[in-house]
Amino acid sequence: MIALMLHRCVILVPVLLLAAGCTRQEPPPVVIPPVQLVQIKAGGAGTAAVFAGEVKPRHEADLAFRIGGKIVARSVDIGARVRKGQVLARLDPADVGLQAEAAQSAVAAADAEHTFAKAEYERYQNLFREKFVSASALEQKRNVFNAARARLDQARAQLSVTQNQATYAALVAPDSGVITAVAAEAGQVVGAGQAIFKLARDGEPEVAISVPENRLQELERAQEIGVFLWASPQKVYPARVREISPAVDPVTRTFAVRVSIQGADPAVQLGMTANVGLRGTGAATAVLIPLPALYRQGSAPAVWVYDPQSHQVSLRPVTVAQYREDGIVVAAGLAGGEWIVAAGVHKLQPGQTVRPYEGGVGAETPPRPAPAKS
Repeated sequence: MIALMLHRCVILVPVLLLAAGCTRQEPPPVVIPPVQLVQIKAGGAGTAAVFAGEVKPRHEADLAFRIGGKIVARSVDIGARVRKGQVLARLDPADVGLQAEAAQSAVAAADAEHTFAKAEYERYQNLFREKFVSASALEQKRNVFNAARARLDQARAQLSVTQNQATYAALVAPDSGVITAVAAEAGQVVGAGQAIFKLARDGEPEVAISVPENRLQELERAQEIGVFLWASPQKVYPARVREISPAVDPVTRTFAVRVSIQGADPAVQLGMTANVGLRGTGAATAVLIPLPALYRQGSAPAVWVYDPQSHQVSLRPVTVAQYREDGIVVAAGLAGGEWIVAAGVHKLQPGQTVRPYEGGVGAETPPRPAPAKS
């Protein structure tokens, strides 16, 4: 029995060894990492500087009632477009109406006193000619008549003021434009001069930017100025510098600059984020690369250049001319039409095979090489 078991074991061992050899594991496949590529465009660094700002109206004013009172109606909301002469809000007219009636009554009383004083003065003139009264009595009646005439003029002027105040109970738009702020509601009691609305007058919109004191010369050297919105960066509007503040801001140490947008279309809305780009001299020969594309080879800057034929990357030193908000200006080392790696540069090795990443925002794919003819 024992001999039979030993015989079976001798037969089973070679079978197990043969099965183990058949299940030998294959080496893992080589993973080709995807990279995001950007094609170099000749003259892509034409904008020498970019400043972020906000679209604002050239003329913006606070609108307020010229008298105090209780608001009984407000006919516009924020963002409403109004025309010149349109009524925006009204005050309770009861008080100004009573004041106008009181002023009218004061005019009537002053007119009656003036009529009586005038008649008295004329009678005393006749009596003085007949030598029935003295010159001092005539002079006294003349003074009374002059005082009554002055009081009548005063009452009439006061009536004009109260009548004007009655019209001030309606707040009227002085110009056509857009309401950008509302600071009061119906039922609220406001004082004279208290801001109720903020009106942005129609006209050429502007971009308000802040420029550091060491970069003001770039505005003077700029050959061309353009504005592009953050919502639609593909369209550039021509612009010009209209105003530079003569004094620096004490907190930010920057100068407030207003840039007028010429030929603005309805897409340019107040409050939008906008960038002001300056095109300077000598920038057309340089190229612009994204900030994440720069790689440090020791202390020297370099970029990874992609070869569409071999699908391999190589490290190339470059000369950096300027660091900007929208990228890095490279003065030498790259040529137009070349492809570089725009992200993940610290995970690559020289001669490594990669594949273009075809998804994501801003990703570009180089053209595939044409198949060789047989």
